[in-house]
Amino acid sequence: MLVLAFDTATDVTTSALVRDGDVLGERVGEARTLLEDLDELLAGATAGASDLDALVVGTGPGSFTSTRIGLAVARGLGLALSVPAAGVSTLDALAAAHPGAYAVLDARRREVFVAGPRAVSPDELELEPGTLCIGNGAVRYRATLERLGAEVPPDDDERHLPHARLHAALARELGPVEGIEPIYARLPDAELSRT
Repeated sequence: MLVLAFDTATDVTTSALVRDGDVLGERVGEARTLLEDLDELLAGATAGASDLDALVVGTGPGSFTSTRIGLAVARGLGLALSVPAAGVSTLDALAAAHPGAYAVLDARRREVFVAGPRAVSPDELELEPGTLCIGNGAVRYRATLERLGAEVPPDDDERHLPHARLHAALARELGPVEGIEPIYARLPDAELSRT
C-alpha cells in the first residue's frame, strides 16, 4: 500500500511517502511548499499521484491556519484521486517515536498543547523530574520546563519534529477524507474576538 502522509500543524511541515511500512522518502519544509514537497516525494519514488492508495494527514492541535492548509490539501487530493484517508493527532505522532517522552506543542498566547488534548500555560504542567519534553513548545518554553525538572533536547534535535512517517504508522482506520476533522483544543483567535 502506497501512502502519502503529511503534517502542517506546526511551524515546520513534514511529509513522507511510505510503502507497506517502508519509508521511501521524507521532506521537511513549510506549509506553503507542501504541494511541491509531495510532488518531489512521488517523483523520487518514480510514482505518480494515481499510484497512491491512501493519504494520512496531521489533525493538530497546532496553528489554526496551518492545520487547515493540511486538511484542505488532503481533501483536495483525496477527492480528486478517490483514495481513502486517515487523520492522526500531531501530538500522538510526535510522541510515538519516543515512548515516555511528553509532547509539547507551541499554542501561542503563552500556552502549550499537551495530551488531552488541551491548551495550558507551561507553568501549569506537572512533570516528573527528568521527563523528556519534545516538540516546538518544549523548545520555546525550555527555561520553564527545565525549571520544572524536565529535560529538553537541543533546539535542532530531530525529536522535536512530528515526522509524517509516524502519522502513517499510526493510521488505523481509512475512510472518506471529508470525514477528517481538525483538533483545535481551544477556540481559534477569530472566534475569541467575537465573544
